[in-house]
Amino acid sequence: MKKNVGPVERIIRMGVGAAMLTMAYFNQDSWLFWVGLIGIMPIVTGIMQWCPANLVLGIKIAE
Repeated sequence: MKKNVGPVERIIRMGVGAAMLTMAYFNQDSWLFWVGLIGIMPIVTGIMQWCPANLVLGIKIAE
C-alpha cells in the first residue's frame, strides 16, 4: 500500500478521531456513543497513512 495521507491530513484525522472518541466516552447512554465510535476510523487511517476513500477519490499526497 502506497501512502496517500499527508502529514497535515494525518494530524487532522487523528485530532478529529480523538475528539469523536472523547464524545463517545462522555455520552455512553445515548446515540452519540455510536457516532463517537466512528472516530476509530480516522485514527486508524492516520496511523496507517493510507485511506481507501482517498484512493477511490484519486487524492494523492504531494511528494
